Amino acid sequence: MAEVTLSSKNQIVIPKEAREALGVKPGEKLLITVHNGKVMVMKRPAKYHLAIQGLARGLYGPDYLKKERDSWK
Repeated sequence: MAEVTLSSKNQIVIPKEAREALGVKPGEKLLITVHNGKVMVMKRPAKYHLAIQGLARGLYGPDYLKKERDSWK
């Protein structure tokens, strides 16, 4: 685990090991999210639709859609 210091301009330097793990280079965009007091840094996907493809797979049973449509009648 690397330690960073927040500068007077509210900037940090991302440690080399983290940059290498993310596979990022200077000028690339990163996504930052905060959840339950933790900060997560992610490489920005080139195409969002490919990044989330299949995310909900297996979430609903095979008959879910039929039951849902039947409830509209």
